[in-house]
Amino acid sequence: MNVRRSAAVLAAVAVLGAAAPAAADSSPSPTPQALPSALYGDTDPQYDGVWRQSLALLAQHAAGAEPPKAAVGWLTGQQCADGSFAPFRADPSAACDAKTMVDTNQTAAAVQALAALGGHDAVTEKAVGWLKSVQNKDGGWGYTAGGPSDTNSTSVVVGALAAVGEKPGEVRKGGKSPYDALLGLELPCTGEGAGAFAYQPEKDGSLTANADATAAGVLGALGKGLLVEPGKGDGAGSCVKATTPEQAAANGAAHLAGALAAKGYLLASTPGAEDQPDFGNTADAVVALAAQGDTAQAEKSYAWLEKNAGDWAAQSGPGAYAQLILASHATGADPRDFGGTDLVKQLQAAGPAAPGKTTEATEKAEDEKDSDSPFGVWWFVGVCLVAGIGIGFLISNRTKRQQP
Repeated sequence: MNVRRSAAVLAAVAVLGAAAPAAADSSPSPTPQALPSALYGDTDPQYDGVWRQSLALLAQHAAGAEPPKAAVGWLTGQQCADGSFAPFRADPSAACDAKTMVDTNQTAAAVQALAALGGHDAVTEKAVGWLKSVQNKDGGWGYTAGGPSDTNSTSVVVGALAAVGEKPGEVRKGGKSPYDALLGLELPCTGEGAGAFAYQPEKDGSLTANADATAAGVLGALGKGLLVEPGKGDGAGSCVKATTPEQAAANGAAHLAGALAAKGYLLASTPGAEDQPDFGNTADAVVALAAQGDTAQAEKSYAWLEKNAGDWAAQSGPGAYAQLILASHATGADPRDFGGTDLVKQLQAAGPAAPGKTTEATEKAEDEKDSDSPFGVWWFVGVCLVAGIGIGFLISNRTKRQQP
């Protein structure tokens, strides 16, 4: 996924029907010192704080590294009383209200991270309860409660359900399951984009292939989350009309494998960047292919990332490092030797003090975290004023409606 700056993020929010801030604020972006010490990254978390924190915790868990307790406490402290999560709440002691912009993606990502770490059942159960309460009648989920279902949001919620032991196919609304929604968002096996997933239908009801949505859709159709183990399969097959989620996943994986075969990476679709690689989307495709069992193409594209994605990750921050660690885990590679770079070390350097080192924030988190209360963390010191960088498996490419 590309790094999206404030204008792009705000545009994505507008597309999804979420309310933008009432008025633009000309104040400077907060300095790193003004951000919570337990938060990963030093960019404005207004649109991706919980998302990148969740990916950072999940990636460390995948690599066998214990995340700092302060970082985990920050995440649990972001939960609203109804179970939902917003991207960032400057004062988690204040109750969420109608102006708090909660969404399904932040909530589902937090569930996946906390379920993997264990010991946070009260938080995850409440979050899953909220997700179920905002399921659409077609069986899927939109980015915001009540918004039109999309492949990315539906898939990350499927991952959250699976993470807590739910059977996604049995979570229904109006008689429809998440798999019904995903099957309705996959392109047929004829024509351009055969077997790919669309993000959402176009205004005329047609479907346009979207590589980001396809990577998400493969995982969702397989009933898997962001953290996957390599699957076993025979590689990419031919597209066959999908009547089951498993076939839809196979079709989507075949589309991704075909798109990756020529150069080993996916192309960015932002204006003026037609020939530029999309590092994040490529990493997500690697995870999807590995989950499906197409290990040959997954490993080839991972090798390309090893050679080329280091600078992108260094510029993009913790979310990018987390994506690469998850791709490493999915292919059975060593994230501590990513083309000579230790991805785990780089990710940890973007967060709180490493485990074993005590700071004032860490001591406070240790005292407050055990309650699993959504109001147990108090170290926010300012309100984020402008949108910053947003990266991630699901939220950074939501305006990529025309990507082949």
